[in-house]
Amino acid sequence: MIAIIDYGMGNLYSVSKALERMNVAYILSSNEAELEKADGYILPGVGSFKDAMTILNETGLTSFIHKIVVEGKPLLGICLGMQLLFEESDENGFSIGLGLLPGKVIKLPEGTREAPLKVPHMGWNSLLIKNESPLLADLSGEHAYFVHSYYVKTDEEDTLLATADYGVEVPAVVGRGHVFGTQFHPEKSSDLGLSILKNYIKFVEGEGR
Repeated sequence: MIAIIDYGMGNLYSVSKALERMNVAYILSSNEAELEKADGYILPGVGSFKDAMTILNETGLTSFIHKIVVEGKPLLGICLGMQLLFEESDENGFSIGLGLLPGKVIKLPEGTREAPLKVPHMGWNSLLIKNESPLLADLSGEHAYFVHSYYVKTDEEDTLLATADYGVEVPAVVGRGHVFGTQFHPEKSSDLGLSILKNYIKFVEGEGR
């Protein structure tokens, strides 16, 4: 069973509906006793890094997330949820993240006068596969749907599973061990997103490990 971690800042409806379409058993909860029963987890997110970490810290969910990761249970962060997996962020001032992956969240550059870039990065973009991962096996589709103003900067190339070009190399899919993240919304990314979610479910069930 999959647990969607509800801390009040997630794209809960669309993620829930995607799991329902896939006939995946899931719960949506912020209660640790209920969440503990799950085999794998999804950490969604929409909004500010600082606000999200404040809520996770105040509710005790930060400690819970560290606990399940230590226990070896898979975790998938989506959009802001992916950024929260990293060490720190500059969004709305400095904030410490979950620290599960190495890197820092910084604002997307707006490009140059000759080559301007709109921020936020909003819309469809193709992925460049950088490293093999169970999450990226047998993908259908080529484009993912992004909505973000900040991106992850990391020197650890092995955590970059796929990137997208938006003037800078945007980490689009990240992962290490049983911790994964997508900067884009897989639940809104048509065939490609569905493939990634299916691969994650297989990984949780032990088929993709």
